[in-house]
Amino acid sequence: MVRKVRTMTRHGTRLLSNQRAGAPLATLLVACAALTAPLQAARAAMNFCAAPALQTSERTSADPGVQALVKNVQARLNDQPKPLERLHVEGTLPHEGIYDQSAEALNDLDLMRNAALAWRATSDDRYLKLVDRFLYAWATTYQPSLNPIDETRFEGMILAYDLTASALPVKTRNATAAFIAKLANGYIAQIDAQPRPLTGIFRNNWQSHRVKLIAMSAFTLDDRKMINAAQRLFVEHIGDNIAPDGSTFDFTERDALHYVTYDVQPLVTAALAARRHNRNWLPERAANGATLAAALNWLTPYALGTKTHEEFVHSNVAFDAKRREAGLPGYSGEWDPKNATELFYLAARLNGRYTPVALRLAPTPPAWLAVCLPLPAPAR
Repeated sequence: MVRKVRTMTRHGTRLLSNQRAGAPLATLLVACAALTAPLQAARAAMNFCAAPALQTSERTSADPGVQALVKNVQARLNDQPKPLERLHVEGTLPHEGIYDQSAEALNDLDLMRNAALAWRATSDDRYLKLVDRFLYAWATTYQPSLNPIDETRFEGMILAYDLTASALPVKTRNATAAFIAKLANGYIAQIDAQPRPLTGIFRNNWQSHRVKLIAMSAFTLDDRKMINAAQRLFVEHIGDNIAPDGSTFDFTERDALHYVTYDVQPLVTAALAARRHNRNWLPERAANGATLAAALNWLTPYALGTKTHEEFVHSNVAFDAKRREAGLPGYSGEWDPKNATELFYLAARLNGRYTPVALRLAPTPPAWLAVCLPLPAPAR
Protein backbone atom coordinates (compact mmCIF):
# COMPACT_ATOMS: atom_id res chain seq x y z
CA MET A 1 0.00 0.00 0.00
CA VAL A 2 2.80 2.43 0.82
CA ARG A 3 4.24 1.84 -2.60
CA LYS A 4 0.97 2.83 -4.24
CA VAL A 5 0.67 5.99 -2.21
CA ARG A 6 4.18 7.04 -3.26
CA THR A 7 3.13 6.59 -6.86
CA MET A 8 0.20 8.88 -6.25
CA THR A 9 2.37 11.68 -4.88
CA ARG A 10 4.34 11.76 -8.09
CA HIS A 11 1.54 11.10 -10.55
CA GLY A 12 -1.74 12.56 -9.43
CA THR A 13 -3.82 10.93 -12.17
CA ARG A 14 -3.23 7.55 -10.60
CA LEU A 15 -5.07 8.51 -7.44
CA LEU A 16 -8.46 7.13 -8.43
CA SER A 17 -7.13 3.93 -9.98
CA ASN A 18 -5.04 3.21 -6.90
CA GLN A 19 -8.08 3.75 -4.70
CA ARG A 20 -9.30 0.32 -5.83
CA ALA A 21 -6.93 -1.14 -3.23
CA GLY A 22 -9.81 -0.65 -0.81
CA ALA A 23 -8.66 2.17 1.45
CA PRO A 24 -11.12 5.09 1.79
CA LEU A 25 -10.18 8.22 -0.13
CA ALA A 26 -9.71 10.23 3.07
CA THR A 27 -7.22 7.67 4.36
CA LEU A 28 -5.29 7.81 1.11
CA LEU A 29 -5.15 11.59 1.18
CA VAL A 30 -3.88 11.67 4.77
CA ALA A 31 -1.20 9.11 3.96
CA CYS A 32 -0.28 11.01 0.83
CA ALA A 33 0.12 14.27 2.75
CA ALA A 34 2.29 12.59 5.36
CA LEU A 35 4.59 11.18 2.71
CA THR A 36 4.90 14.37 0.68
CA ALA A 37 5.74 16.60 3.66
CA PRO A 38 9.44 15.61 3.79
CA LEU A 39 9.69 16.17 0.04
CA GLN A 40 8.83 19.85 0.10
CA ALA A 41 12.48 20.91 0.25
CA ALA A 42 13.07 19.09 -3.04
CA ARG A 43 9.97 20.47 -4.74
CA ALA A 44 10.01 23.73 -6.66
CA ALA A 45 8.22 26.16 -4.41
CA MET A 46 6.49 28.51 -6.83
CA ASN A 47 4.14 26.14 -8.69
CA PHE A 48 3.46 28.97 -11.15
CA CYS A 49 1.04 26.78 -13.08
CA ALA A 50 -2.16 25.29 -11.77
CA ALA A 51 -1.39 22.21 -13.86
CA PRO A 52 -1.54 19.71 -10.95
CA ALA A 53 -5.32 20.28 -10.85
CA LEU A 54 -5.57 18.94 -14.38
CA GLN A 55 -4.59 15.50 -13.22
CA THR A 56 -7.95 14.80 -11.59
CA SER A 57 -10.14 16.31 -14.30
CA GLU A 58 -11.10 14.16 -17.25
CA ARG A 59 -13.04 17.13 -18.65
CA THR A 60 -9.94 19.30 -18.66
CA SER A 61 -7.83 16.54 -20.20
CA ALA A 62 -10.30 16.53 -23.10
CA ASP A 63 -9.90 20.29 -23.58
CA PRO A 64 -8.74 21.10 -27.13
CA GLY A 65 -5.92 23.30 -25.80
CA VAL A 66 -4.56 20.46 -23.67
CA GLN A 67 -4.87 18.01 -26.54
CA ALA A 68 -3.10 20.35 -28.94
CA LEU A 69 -0.19 20.90 -26.59
CA VAL A 70 0.21 17.19 -25.81
CA LYS A 71 0.02 16.29 -29.51
CA ASN A 72 2.72 18.84 -30.31
CA VAL A 73 5.06 17.50 -27.64
CA GLN A 74 4.34 13.89 -28.55
CA ALA A 75 5.60 14.55 -32.06
CA ARG A 76 8.92 15.72 -30.60
CA LEU A 77 9.55 13.02 -28.00
CA ASN A 78 12.73 11.92 -29.74
CA ASP A 79 14.14 15.42 -30.20
CA GLN A 80 17.60 16.00 -28.81
CA PRO A 81 18.52 19.22 -26.99
CA LYS A 82 20.56 21.79 -28.86
CA PRO A 83 22.11 23.86 -26.05
CA LEU A 84 24.62 26.55 -26.86
CA GLU A 85 27.20 28.03 -24.54
CA ARG A 86 26.18 31.44 -25.81
CA LEU A 87 23.09 32.89 -27.48
CA HIS A 88 22.64 36.19 -29.26
CA VAL A 89 19.57 37.57 -31.02
CA GLU A 90 19.34 41.07 -29.53
CA GLY A 91 20.12 43.89 -31.95
CA THR A 92 20.59 41.58 -34.93
CA LEU A 93 18.49 40.56 -37.91
CA PRO A 94 17.85 37.03 -39.18
CA HIS A 95 20.95 35.54 -40.83
CA GLU A 96 23.25 37.99 -39.02
CA GLY A 97 25.92 36.65 -36.64
CA ILE A 98 24.62 33.68 -34.63
CA TYR A 99 20.98 34.83 -34.82
CA ASP A 100 19.67 31.80 -36.71
CA GLN A 101 21.30 29.11 -34.57
CA SER A 102 20.36 31.03 -31.43
CA ALA A 103 16.72 31.29 -32.50
CA GLU A 104 16.63 27.57 -33.23
CA ALA A 105 18.23 26.68 -29.90
CA LEU A 106 15.81 28.92 -27.98
CA ASN A 107 12.95 26.74 -29.19
CA ASP A 108 14.26 24.11 -26.75
CA LEU A 109 13.13 26.31 -23.87
CA ASP A 110 9.53 26.38 -25.07
CA LEU A 111 9.62 22.64 -25.71
CA MET A 112 10.81 21.78 -22.20
CA ARG A 113 8.05 23.97 -20.73
CA ASN A 114 5.42 22.32 -22.91
CA ALA A 115 6.74 18.84 -22.14
CA ALA A 116 6.54 19.58 -18.41
CA LEU A 117 2.94 20.69 -18.83
CA ALA A 118 2.15 17.59 -20.90
CA TRP A 119 3.60 15.43 -18.11
CA ARG A 120 1.54 17.18 -15.43
CA ALA A 121 -1.59 16.84 -17.57
CA THR A 122 -1.13 13.16 -18.48
CA SER A 123 1.39 11.60 -16.04
CA ASP A 124 3.12 10.03 -19.03
CA ASP A 125 6.76 9.57 -18.00
CA ARG A 126 7.94 9.97 -21.58
CA TYR A 127 7.35 13.70 -21.23
CA LEU A 128 9.19 13.84 -17.92
CA LYS A 129 12.18 12.11 -19.50
CA LEU A 130 12.24 14.73 -22.25
CA VAL A 131 12.23 17.51 -19.65
CA ASP A 132 15.04 15.78 -17.74
CA ARG A 133 17.15 15.43 -20.86
CA PHE A 134 16.69 19.04 -21.96
CA LEU A 135 17.05 20.65 -18.53
CA TYR A 136 20.31 18.85 -17.78
CA ALA A 137 21.79 19.64 -21.20
CA TRP A 138 21.05 23.36 -20.90
CA ALA A 139 21.94 23.71 -17.22
CA THR A 140 25.35 22.18 -17.80
CA THR A 141 26.14 23.91 -21.11
CA TYR A 142 24.79 27.45 -21.28
CA GLN A 143 26.76 30.30 -19.73
CA PRO A 144 24.56 33.26 -18.75
CA SER A 145 25.43 36.47 -20.58
CA LEU A 146 23.10 38.63 -18.49
CA ASN A 147 21.62 40.07 -21.66
CA PRO A 148 17.90 39.90 -20.79
CA ILE A 149 16.71 40.16 -24.39
CA ASP A 150 18.76 37.12 -25.34
CA GLU A 151 17.71 35.29 -22.17
CA THR A 152 14.07 36.26 -21.65
CA ARG A 153 12.82 32.93 -22.97
CA PHE A 154 14.62 31.15 -20.14
CA GLU A 155 11.28 31.61 -18.38
CA GLY A 156 10.41 28.36 -20.18
CA MET A 157 13.29 26.57 -18.47
CA ILE A 158 12.30 27.99 -15.08
CA LEU A 159 8.69 26.85 -15.56
CA ALA A 160 9.83 23.38 -16.68
CA TYR A 161 11.86 23.05 -13.49
CA ASP A 162 9.03 24.46 -11.40
CA LEU A 163 6.62 21.83 -12.73
CA THR A 164 8.91 18.81 -12.44
CA ALA A 165 11.51 19.46 -9.74
CA SER A 166 10.27 16.92 -7.21
CA ALA A 167 10.29 14.14 -9.82
CA LEU A 168 13.63 14.90 -11.51
CA PRO A 169 16.77 12.86 -10.95
CA VAL A 170 18.92 14.49 -8.27
CA LYS A 171 21.71 15.45 -10.68
CA THR A 172 19.26 17.27 -12.96
CA ARG A 173 17.41 18.95 -10.12
CA ASN A 174 20.61 20.18 -8.49
CA ALA A 175 22.21 21.33 -11.74
CA THR A 176 19.09 23.22 -12.81
CA ALA A 177 18.53 24.84 -9.41
CA ALA A 178 22.16 25.98 -9.39
CA PHE A 179 21.82 27.38 -12.93
CA ILE A 180 18.63 29.30 -12.07
CA ALA A 181 20.24 30.74 -8.93
CA LYS A 182 23.33 31.80 -10.90
CA LEU A 183 21.17 33.49 -13.54
CA ALA A 184 19.02 35.42 -11.06
CA ASN A 185 21.83 36.41 -8.71
CA GLY A 186 23.84 37.59 -11.69
CA TYR A 187 21.02 39.91 -12.73
CA ILE A 188 20.50 41.20 -9.19
CA ALA A 189 24.21 42.03 -8.85
CA GLN A 190 24.23 43.65 -12.29
CA ILE A 191 21.30 45.93 -11.42
CA ASP A 192 22.51 46.79 -7.94
CA ALA A 193 25.88 47.85 -9.35
CA GLN A 194 24.21 50.60 -11.42
CA PRO A 195 24.05 54.24 -10.23
CA ARG A 196 20.62 55.58 -9.29
CA PRO A 197 18.38 56.74 -10.78
CA LEU A 198 18.50 53.94 -13.33
CA THR A 199 18.67 55.02 -16.96
CA GLY A 200 18.80 53.56 -20.47
CA ILE A 201 18.58 49.78 -20.66
CA PHE A 202 18.19 49.65 -16.88
CA ARG A 203 15.01 51.70 -17.21
CA ASN A 204 13.41 50.40 -20.40
CA ASN A 205 12.05 47.00 -21.48
CA TRP A 206 15.38 45.30 -20.80
CA GLN A 207 14.80 45.85 -17.10
CA SER A 208 11.30 44.37 -17.33
CA HIS A 209 12.82 41.14 -18.62
CA ARG A 210 15.47 41.16 -15.89
CA VAL A 211 12.81 41.61 -13.22
CA LYS A 212 10.75 38.77 -14.70
CA LEU A 213 13.65 36.31 -14.65
CA ILE A 214 14.62 37.34 -11.11
CA ALA A 215 11.07 37.03 -9.78
CA MET A 216 10.39 33.66 -11.40
CA SER A 217 13.72 32.32 -10.15
CA ALA A 218 13.22 33.68 -6.64
CA PHE A 219 9.80 32.19 -6.14
CA THR A 220 10.54 28.81 -7.71
CA LEU A 221 13.66 28.44 -5.54
CA ASP A 222 11.83 29.90 -2.51
CA ASP A 223 14.89 32.00 -1.76
CA ARG A 224 13.88 34.66 0.79
CA LYS A 225 16.74 37.02 0.02
CA MET A 226 16.11 36.74 -3.71
CA ILE A 227 12.35 37.24 -3.23
CA ASN A 228 12.97 40.45 -1.30
CA ALA A 229 15.27 41.66 -4.08
CA ALA A 230 12.66 40.76 -6.71
CA GLN A 231 9.97 42.78 -4.98
CA ARG A 232 12.29 45.74 -4.43
CA LEU A 233 13.40 45.77 -8.07
CA PHE A 234 9.85 45.29 -9.36
CA VAL A 235 8.57 48.34 -7.47
CA GLU A 236 11.61 50.39 -8.48
CA HIS A 237 11.10 49.51 -12.14
CA ILE A 238 7.40 50.36 -12.04
CA GLY A 239 8.40 53.85 -10.89
CA ASP A 240 11.21 54.17 -13.43
CA ASN A 241 9.28 52.90 -16.45
CA ILE A 242 5.60 53.65 -15.89
CA ALA A 243 4.11 57.11 -15.48
CA PRO A 244 1.16 57.70 -13.14
CA ASP A 245 -1.18 57.76 -16.17
CA GLY A 246 0.04 54.29 -17.22
CA SER A 247 2.14 55.32 -20.21
CA THR A 248 5.58 53.74 -20.40
CA PHE A 249 9.09 55.04 -20.96
CA ASP A 250 9.38 52.63 -23.90
CA PHE A 251 6.40 54.25 -25.63
CA THR A 252 8.09 57.63 -25.33
CA GLU A 253 11.41 56.27 -26.56
CA ARG A 254 10.18 53.98 -29.35
CA ASP A 255 6.79 55.46 -30.29
CA ALA A 256 5.48 51.90 -30.56
CA LEU A 257 2.84 49.83 -28.81
CA HIS A 258 4.98 46.84 -29.79
CA TYR A 259 7.36 47.91 -27.04
CA VAL A 260 4.59 48.65 -24.57
CA THR A 261 3.47 45.02 -24.74
CA TYR A 262 7.08 43.82 -24.72
CA ASP A 263 7.66 45.96 -21.63
CA VAL A 264 4.51 45.10 -19.68
CA GLN A 265 4.14 41.36 -20.40
CA PRO A 266 7.25 40.30 -18.43
CA LEU A 267 6.04 42.39 -15.49
CA VAL A 268 2.66 40.62 -15.61
CA THR A 269 4.52 37.28 -15.63
CA ALA A 270 6.56 38.39 -12.62
CA ALA A 271 3.34 39.36 -10.85
CA LEU A 272 1.86 35.94 -11.57
CA ALA A 273 4.91 34.32 -9.97
CA ALA A 274 4.44 36.52 -6.90
CA ARG A 275 0.74 35.73 -6.74
CA ARG A 276 1.52 32.07 -6.11
CA HIS A 277 3.07 33.26 -2.85
CA ASN A 278 0.05 35.40 -1.97
CA ARG A 279 1.67 38.66 -3.03
CA ASN A 280 -0.43 40.99 -5.16
CA TRP A 281 1.88 43.06 -7.34
CA LEU A 282 -0.76 44.29 -9.79
CA PRO A 283 -1.74 47.35 -7.67
CA GLU A 284 1.71 47.70 -6.06
CA ARG A 285 2.38 51.44 -6.11
CA ALA A 286 5.77 52.98 -6.87
CA ALA A 287 7.00 56.23 -5.35
CA ASN A 288 5.60 58.20 -8.31
CA GLY A 289 2.17 56.62 -7.87
CA ALA A 290 2.45 54.32 -10.90
CA THR A 291 1.18 50.73 -10.94
CA LEU A 292 1.28 47.79 -13.31
CA ALA A 293 -2.52 47.94 -13.42
CA ALA A 294 -2.30 51.51 -14.74
CA ALA A 295 -0.09 50.37 -17.64
CA LEU A 296 -2.56 47.62 -18.57
CA ASN A 297 -5.44 50.08 -18.35
CA TRP A 298 -3.55 52.54 -20.56
CA LEU A 299 -3.05 49.87 -23.23
CA THR A 300 -6.62 48.53 -23.09
CA PRO A 301 -8.24 51.05 -25.51
CA TYR A 302 -5.61 50.20 -28.13
CA ALA A 303 -6.19 46.47 -27.59
CA LEU A 304 -9.92 46.99 -28.02
CA GLY A 305 -9.38 49.07 -31.16
CA THR A 306 -10.99 52.23 -29.82
CA LYS A 307 -7.60 53.89 -30.24
CA THR A 308 -5.07 53.19 -33.00
CA HIS A 309 -1.37 53.93 -33.41
CA GLU A 310 1.10 54.13 -36.29
CA GLU A 311 4.16 52.24 -35.14
CA PHE A 312 7.74 53.56 -34.78
CA VAL A 313 7.12 56.83 -36.62
CA HIS A 314 9.11 58.88 -34.10
CA SER A 315 11.35 56.19 -32.63
CA ASN A 316 14.70 57.39 -31.27
CA VAL A 317 16.34 53.99 -31.82
CA ALA A 318 18.17 53.37 -35.09
CA PHE A 319 17.62 49.61 -35.00
CA ASP A 320 13.87 50.16 -35.39
CA ALA A 321 14.47 51.84 -38.75
CA LYS A 322 16.83 49.02 -39.73
CA ARG A 323 14.15 46.43 -39.05
CA ARG A 324 11.56 48.46 -40.93
CA GLU A 325 13.88 48.71 -43.95
CA ALA A 326 14.47 44.95 -43.76
CA GLY A 327 10.72 44.43 -44.10
CA LEU A 328 10.20 42.73 -40.75
CA PRO A 329 6.49 42.66 -39.90
CA GLY A 330 5.21 45.02 -37.22
CA TYR A 331 7.84 47.74 -37.63
CA SER A 332 5.69 50.04 -39.73
CA GLY A 333 2.01 50.70 -40.22
CA GLU A 334 -0.79 50.49 -37.69
CA TRP A 335 -0.31 48.38 -34.57
CA ASP A 336 -2.18 45.07 -34.64
CA PRO A 337 -3.99 44.55 -31.31
CA LYS A 338 -3.60 40.77 -31.66
CA ASN A 339 0.04 41.27 -30.70
CA ALA A 340 -1.23 41.79 -27.15
CA THR A 341 -3.22 38.53 -27.02
CA GLU A 342 -0.88 36.62 -24.73
CA LEU A 343 -0.35 39.68 -22.54
CA PHE A 344 -4.06 40.11 -21.83
CA TYR A 345 -4.63 36.38 -21.32
CA LEU A 346 -1.85 36.48 -18.73
CA ALA A 347 -3.33 39.63 -17.19
CA ALA A 348 -6.72 37.91 -16.97
CA ARG A 349 -5.09 35.40 -14.62
CA LEU A 350 -4.21 38.30 -12.32
CA ASN A 351 -7.60 39.99 -12.56
CA GLY A 352 -10.70 38.87 -14.43
CA ARG A 353 -11.42 42.43 -15.55
CA TYR A 354 -9.00 41.79 -18.42
CA THR A 355 -10.79 38.63 -19.59
CA PRO A 356 -13.15 40.48 -21.99
CA VAL A 357 -10.14 42.17 -23.60
CA ALA A 358 -8.39 38.83 -24.04
CA LEU A 359 -11.50 37.23 -25.53
CA ARG A 360 -11.88 40.12 -27.97
CA LEU A 361 -8.34 39.48 -29.18
CA ALA A 362 -8.68 35.69 -29.53
CA PRO A 363 -11.32 33.11 -28.55
CA THR A 364 -8.80 30.94 -26.72
CA PRO A 365 -5.47 31.52 -24.96
CA PRO A 366 -2.15 30.18 -26.25
CA ALA A 367 -2.08 26.41 -25.76
CA TRP A 368 0.62 26.46 -23.07
CA LEU A 369 -1.33 28.97 -21.01
CA ALA A 370 -4.58 27.05 -21.41
CA VAL A 371 -2.84 24.12 -19.75
CA CYS A 372 -0.76 26.10 -17.26
CA LEU A 373 -3.51 28.36 -15.91
CA PRO A 374 -6.81 27.13 -17.32
CA LEU A 375 -9.06 29.49 -15.39
CA PRO A 376 -8.84 33.28 -15.31
CA ALA A 377 -8.94 35.13 -12.02
CA PRO A 378 -12.28 36.53 -10.84
CA ALA A 379 -12.90 40.19 -11.59
CA ARG A 380 -12.26 42.49 -8.64
